[in-house]
Amino acid sequence: MAFLADSLARIKPSATIAVTNKARELKAAGRDVIGLGAGEPDFDTPENIKEAAIAAIREGKTKYTAVDGIPELKAAISAKFKRENNLTYAPNQITVGTGGKQVLYNALMATLNPGDEVIIPAPYWVSYPEIVALGGGTPVEIVGPQSSGFKIGPEALEAAITPKTKWLILNSPSNPSGAGYTRTELRALADVLLKYPQVWIMTDDMYEHLVFDGFEFSTIAEVEPKLYDRTLTVNGVSKAYAMTGWRIGYAGGPVELIKAIGTIQSQSTSNPSSISQWAAVEALNGPQDYIPKNAEIFKKRRDLVVSMLNQANGIVCPNPEGAFYVFPSCAGTLGKTTAGGKLLKTDEDFVTALLEEEGVAVVQGSAFGLAPYFRISYATSTEALEEACTRIQRFCGNLR
Repeated sequence: MAFLADSLARIKPSATIAVTNKARELKAAGRDVIGLGAGEPDFDTPENIKEAAIAAIREGKTKYTAVDGIPELKAAISAKFKRENNLTYAPNQITVGTGGKQVLYNALMATLNPGDEVIIPAPYWVSYPEIVALGGGTPVEIVGPQSSGFKIGPEALEAAITPKTKWLILNSPSNPSGAGYTRTELRALADVLLKYPQVWIMTDDMYEHLVFDGFEFSTIAEVEPKLYDRTLTVNGVSKAYAMTGWRIGYAGGPVELIKAIGTIQSQSTSNPSSISQWAAVEALNGPQDYIPKNAEIFKKRRDLVVSMLNQANGIVCPNPEGAFYVFPSCAGTLGKTTAGGKLLKTDEDFVTALLEEEGVAVVQGSAFGLAPYFRISYATSTEALEEACTRIQRFCGNLR
């Protein structure tokens, strides 16, 4: 359609949202569908956070706020960065957006010029390359193979850097693989980045608190303070505090970049919801004891899913360090035919047939830049996960 912008041709809709919508449609039509596509905790937002929001409404804190966050929330974020990450950010170094996605979007829109390159390790969150492309930049994908835990090493990073490289996006623990970079692995990447002062680093730390088996989370500006002045440390309340629908993300970074992000936001959404901001103040300043308890529940679900998937014919499921996803290979199923008569040529064929024949909704690995894999979110009940994995085992067992 000639009326629409040419930039729309550079991007495609979110595959994770698409599979969630398809699962909803099938459920509405009466199908028995287990949706494992959405990346949000099934836990309810804690009561103290809900009460803080209700109090904000009753106290009339319902007006416009500063574009990039109320002072009380910036203070809570600053305290969080110091307490948990040993990073010092003043209020004018902090921005608050309508979810982490908006913060990432604003940062890229504020910095990218045509031809700028952004290095994105694959598998990656589906939105990274699309936002880069929308901003006129060029996504440069580096595959972190399964053999190295879906992580990139210093050699691959250095090989991808060119004079046009503007950003490296680093997501740990990762969506979709759950892979977490150790302090030693971050140190090796930092040593490369120190040689290339034109490369900025955007760290997406959204799954910081969802780590297992004694894994210790680190963020790169903490590991290498010399990178502090060119790092945007992004986080949010969505995952750790079960606040996905509240839409609050935030970041700490250099004053000039934070100011530019605010300029973009001032001409798009303006401030995030005032009510959500007051809820986030309570989330960050209030009790934190339920976070490790929730992480332990996720760990048990991870162990269940990894065990059951590795018992399915043709599936190999690595054990991730964090987040609430697994990223199994379905290579062993390709070239086979399903009970319903569908020949599986790709991971997209696999997930489509799995949904149609067994009513299990997952997302194809190709959407995350690495095939033939698929992503499962285990942020749902143990009962639903057991049933879904049983169906996957049956689906794979019926291949011929």
